Amino acid sequence: MGPFTLSVMVNDSAISLPDACSKRKQNFLLKNSFASVSMGDEKPFDFLRTLFEGVIAGGTAGVVVETALYPIDTIKTRLQAARGGEKLILKGLYSGLAGNLAGVLPASALFVGVYEPIKQKLLRIFPENLSAFSHLTAGAIGGIAASLIRVPTEVIKQRMQTGQFTSASGAVRFIASKEGFKGFYAGYGSFLLRDLPFDAIQFCIYEQIRIGYMLAARRNLNDPENAIIGAFAGALTGAITTPLDVIKTRLMVQGSANQYKGIVDCVQTIIKEEGPRAFLKGIGPRVLWIGIGGSIFFGVLESTKRFLAERRPIEFQHTYSDKSKDK
Repeated sequence: MGPFTLSVMVNDSAISLPDACSKRKQNFLLKNSFASVSMGDEKPFDFLRTLFEGVIAGGTAGVVVETALYPIDTIKTRLQAARGGEKLILKGLYSGLAGNLAGVLPASALFVGVYEPIKQKLLRIFPENLSAFSHLTAGAIGGIAASLIRVPTEVIKQRMQTGQFTSASGAVRFIASKEGFKGFYAGYGSFLLRDLPFDAIQFCIYEQIRIGYMLAARRNLNDPENAIIGAFAGALTGAITTPLDVIKTRLMVQGSANQYKGIVDCVQTIIKEEGPRAFLKGIGPRVLWIGIGGSIFFGVLESTKRFLAERRPIEFQHTYSDKSKDK
């Protein structure tokens, strides 16, 4: 079995196969069915190249999305952090962006850098009918790796978004002096509770829909199609995980006040004081933000992966069909 590349190759010869061969070709694609991956003949899996390309593509996509949609994220955070009848403040919607990008870049790079090679390894191990399991598992593992960077970044970002600090450096100094190292990982358990299922579900939905679309269209997908699938996967996953996001936000922004003793206490307190509907706070901005973000992220991700794949050494290149380049 040959190396995996970062885009499913459905070339012209595959599209023009006679009916007698169509089923065999489709079975081949299903056997190796996962979005943005293909296999060549008799070449080893290049783990380091896949890792490198994943890091570059993930970092690029993460920075573009965060910069474009930061104001919506700020509004969502303030809605979720508001207790009772507190008013929503619309000033300083880009508060904390610079500091957040310093975390988003390595976190997104690390996530995709871990996700891509692990996904490809798992797809070599498991049978074709378990491709969804491979995507779910790779997404969860990538999320765990990225959480080591994401959580401190998220803590600082959300406290700045809620007006507790005016600069990232000030937030870092205060948290370090008053709460210690563990303050940077406030709400870590709730973060994993939200992000592990989110990462796993979002990437699995994206990959599986992309596979089905590609098999139906019998060609590689263009950037707008990848973006539309990414938007759907992001919006759906964002809606499903909103209650987990509310819990995570409350635990992260409480600071040293310790209003909640943990995840269970947070859930019980919210139900008692605000009712079950409070778990859907911010669902509108969240679905909008993640839907648009999914569109941008996966569109940029696939474009960057294709750009890098086309610049590989000859022995690692696979030719993209003219069909896959039609926009």
